[in-house]
Amino acid sequence: MAEEEKRVIQDGEIDQCDFICVHENVVNQVLKVMPKDQQLMDLADFFKIFGDPTRVRILYVLSQSQMCVCDIANLLQMGQSAISHQLRVLKQMRLVKFRREGKTVFYSLADGHIETILAQGMEHISE
Repeated sequence: MAEEEKRVIQDGEIDQCDFICVHENVVNQVLKVMPKDQQLMDLADFFKIFGDPTRVRILYVLSQSQMCVCDIANLLQMGQSAISHQLRVLKQMRLVKFRREGKTVFYSLADGHIETILAQGMEHISE
């Protein structure tokens, strides 16, 4: 075995091909199914939402039960204005929905996809 092949990759080092060889058939297959740039940017924005611990906590809470802002603020020991701000962001990204019952507004997850994403994320980090 050549000395280069025996080389151990150190942390942070990027392994790469030793020579340039484009596998055109594979590249063309992937290009056929590759989403448009705007869709990928929207997907990146979607995942940015999960980059904030407060929003993830709110989503997790809502995966367990619908709640009003007061309940969420109490549970997470945060101010109602901070929770309201994050709920507004989550609502804009269509991750949560709300319904009004008298003077109270109850929030819940927009659909089952969000719960699935949270569950898969938890499964991944638990491995």
